[in-house]
Amino acid sequence: MIEVNNLVKEFDGFRALDGMNMHVKKGAIYGLVGPNGAGKSTLIRHLTGVYRQDGGEVKIAGENVYENPKVKAKFAYIPDDLFYFMSADTMEMKRFYQGIYPKFDEKMFYRLMEYFPGVDPKKAIRSLSKGMQKQVAFWLAVCCRPELLILDEPVDGLDPVMRRQIWSIIMADVAETDTTVLVSSHNLRELEDVCDHVGIMHKGKVMIERSLSDLQGSVSKIQVAFQAEMPKLPESFEVLHMSNTGRVYTLIVKGNPAEAKAQLEKMHPMLIDILPLTLEEIFIYELGGVDYEVKDILF
Repeated sequence: MIEVNNLVKEFDGFRALDGMNMHVKKGAIYGLVGPNGAGKSTLIRHLTGVYRQDGGEVKIAGENVYENPKVKAKFAYIPDDLFYFMSADTMEMKRFYQGIYPKFDEKMFYRLMEYFPGVDPKKAIRSLSKGMQKQVAFWLAVCCRPELLILDEPVDGLDPVMRRQIWSIIMADVAETDTTVLVSSHNLRELEDVCDHVGIMHKGKVMIERSLSDLQGSVSKIQVAFQAEMPKLPESFEVLHMSNTGRVYTLIVKGNPAEAKAQLEKMHPMLIDILPLTLEEIFIYELGGVDYEVKDILF
């Protein structure tokens, strides 16, 4: 659905996107993560046709995005910083969206009204709280029946109940219409619950792009204890981090968890246990070898 190949963008000699590549399959929920300054917002502005690239290509559904109204009608975008016309209410914005999106589903709009009981559709949107403005944005965007939904910090400012409700609506839409979702967020715990693919950005490039299951199977978190001191580990072990409390050692090891455990069992430990790694931990350890300091507070 999304193809980004060798994308380059410079601002006053600074290369914000440095030959980056990204591929998002149709029907995927793709989480885009990265530290501040990695280039996520610049990438999104290319995907939405705001910026024109200096090099490379940006395609959605096989077509170039920039200055292509036909492609732009296929996606809906919810930015972190929302914009609405002065004094416009939800009903007026609905009519505006209907004029842009030929697939706008009016029946769905009225059906979803009950999911946003706190929003007065006849009240100026700019007078609503930030959280309610975000609810209006989701309400309108989903009703556009887009083939692609691009979200930038989508549930920031929403309470936990509304967050869950928003994701429930999006997941139902993905299941029903095979909508593709690209979501950029710093809330890695939330992405872990909803995404099936993840791209990790750093310094203008996507360093890692995998399914979440593959990503979680590429790094192991193992707790192990031995009768005496920790023996010398096998040379094949690529240890990203090691800490200990008494005789219990916590190892972060690159590679398949089952294979790592099998090798450690040959050393006859008193205790060995494979612990689940969160997306946040994977993110930190994958970037740990670049220029990030791994913090012991994770343990």
